Amino acid sequence: MMKAIQRVIIVAISMIMTGVGASMALKAAVGVGAWDALSQSISGVIDMKVGTFSMMMNISCVLIQLFLLKKEFKLKTLTQILVAILLGYVVNFMFYDVFARFTIHSYWANIVLLIVSCVICAGAVSMIMTINLITFPLESCCMVISKKINKNFGAIRQFVDILSIVVALGVSFFFNQSITVREGTVIMMLLFGPLLNVFMKMMMPRLKKVGLID
Repeated sequence: MMKAIQRVIIVAISMIMTGVGASMALKAAVGVGAWDALSQSISGVIDMKVGTFSMMMNISCVLIQLFLLKKEFKLKTLTQILVAILLGYVVNFMFYDVFARFTIHSYWANIVLLIVSCVICAGAVSMIMTINLITFPLESCCMVISKKINKNFGAIRQFVDILSIVVALGVSFFFNQSITVREGTVIMMLLFGPLLNVFMKMMMPRLKKVGLID
């Protein structure tokens, strides 16, 4: 029982750190990940906080799973709604209430901030994936779609990223919004995957040693 509580606490902290990392990337304003870029672009058009719109997008991923799976839909999947709400609130709080209090004028300082945010997100996500207690709504939705149409998960996930970038750019140009797909987007695409692998290799033996995973 104690191990289960510890796992829940670690996952919750990791979710919060993921939101903090995402907020730092938004603050850097040199481009964010594809899914976040889409959220930031559309939220700017409809004058909604980016965390709130991100929350709605993630909840929509849960609803898509419900629609596709129907009777196969597991009640455990509904916990992804809690993930969406937590991430949305953390992003809103950090981006609008904490990071809004200061301004970074140096371009290279913003690049460093972006890289730090990527490291934080990779570390937090790798912890969540290693413990495997809960999954992110987007990844879970892509997994369901891949199984339904018998396509590779990686291909589906990559397609979502490409579509997100195209739509984000389209929204930015059409509505004359700040471009959210920039050099930072490329940096995150290059760094996130390798960092994720490094962190997971580091964490797995340590979590096994303390009995938090099998």
